[in-house]
Amino acid sequence: MTDAIDRSDQPSAPQRRRITTSDGIELDAALIRGGAERTTAVVLANGFTGTWRNPANRMIAQRLLPVGDVLGFDFRGHRSSGGRCTVGNLEVHDLQAVCAHLREQGYARIASVGFSMGAAVVVRHAAGFGGVDAVAAVSGPGLWYYRGTRRMRLLHLGVERALGRWFLRAARKVRVIDSQWDPVPPDPTEMAADLAAPLLVVHGDADTYFPVEHAERIHAAAPGPKDLWIEPGMGHAERAMTPERAERLAQWLARRLPGGGETAPSAGSGG
Repeated sequence: MTDAIDRSDQPSAPQRRRITTSDGIELDAALIRGGAERTTAVVLANGFTGTWRNPANRMIAQRLLPVGDVLGFDFRGHRSSGGRCTVGNLEVHDLQAVCAHLREQGYARIASVGFSMGAAVVVRHAAGFGGVDAVAAVSGPGLWYYRGTRRMRLLHLGVERALGRWFLRAARKVRVIDSQWDPVPPDPTEMAADLAAPLLVVHGDADTYFPVEHAERIHAAAPGPKDLWIEPGMGHAERAMTPERAERLAQWLARRLPGGGETAPSAGSGG
């Protein structure tokens, strides 16, 4: 049973933003504000082909609003954002630009929450750039080029073959690079050792992309404070998040952020 969270503040409609990265890529973003002026923000980093417009992302944003204002954005190469997707490499610059934008807007505390590809990005960003106060990685890979599941073998075909990239562009509105990484960046497990912010790793035991060993690797590598949730029956990334799971995530963020977030849940059992 989870704690009740106060939702008395009425959220705003998404406020569209265009945010430019250090390498000149324009990102499509949307900020949802709570009913009062706040100094805490939560950034949602989507999985590959994901967008802040998806119903699952909107539900998660609503459940996290008691912690702070929520900014969702589309990674480079996704929908209305510029550039081409690098599937987790240069996307750290996208997250850095979003966090810098929030700091410029007066937010003193920032948490980053990532799903799948976005989970890899939030870990790498927090370790390499810093500047965030809490990190949650949901359904993320622990190492690059994993092909141990059918879903990941199909994903690699999609990004490595010209026909697959055409399908992604036509059907999912995602433009992917047609070259290999050079150099190959450190993977999330390697980077986790350099984390200075509290880390939550969430993974489903029914994930069809990455087995739970990926989550266990990242959690073991992180210095702490850290928490690992292996969720029974949970699938992959945003679509596997239920309102109850999103609320537990909000409770964890409220406990871990300096000052306890904007509207801390009552003391109790969650997570």
